[in-house]
Amino acid sequence: MNLPNALTVTRIFLVPLLVVVLLTRSDGRLILGMREELVGAVIFGVASFTDWLDGYLARRRKQVTALGQVIDPLADKLLISAALISLVQMGLAPAWMVVVIIGREIAVTGLRSLAYSRGVSMPASPLGKIKMVAQVVAILALILGDFYLPGLFVVGNVALWVVVVAALVSGADYFRRVNLSAPPKAPEAPETTAQVKEESSRRFVS
Repeated sequence: MNLPNALTVTRIFLVPLLVVVLLTRSDGRLILGMREELVGAVIFGVASFTDWLDGYLARRRKQVTALGQVIDPLADKLLISAALISLVQMGLAPAWMVVVIIGREIAVTGLRSLAYSRGVSMPASPLGKIKMVAQVVAILALILGDFYLPGLFVVGNVALWVVVVAALVSGADYFRRVNLSAPPKAPEAPETTAQVKEESSRRFVS
């Protein structure tokens, strides 16, 4: 397993740890005198950083693999969903907003899988990056703002609204762009040996 995929797997293993830290209530303190909320914010921040780092390393080292393309978005959805559900349990995020965000993720994932099976390409929406950044900002600001910096709590709520709007708009854009009523594309016929040789000769001449 290469380094980018190892970082992605690490992010998946951080998900249950994040939930346990955020939802476990003891005496309000953990090791080194830090509150559970601060430790949870650190775990989420590290996990979110690995999301950027594994993609950067995969492209820079040319280590993009089929496994990485499958588990990377899965790890992202697990991390964000676990954090948002934990925030609902902590009373820091409205349940209906989290339902909308997670429901959109499930719907778009199903749509993309169906489109892929029919040979239809679905490029990522430009709003996807905005939504991802807003999600990270919202989760960190809501966790830290409620216990350390009250001003951040307002930022977190604003960012959460941005996530909801971006999720709905980008989700509608996905469904608008994909025409699933069209017949599936037939798989391209494999090139024959003669065609390969002819193509090689043309490249050599040019």
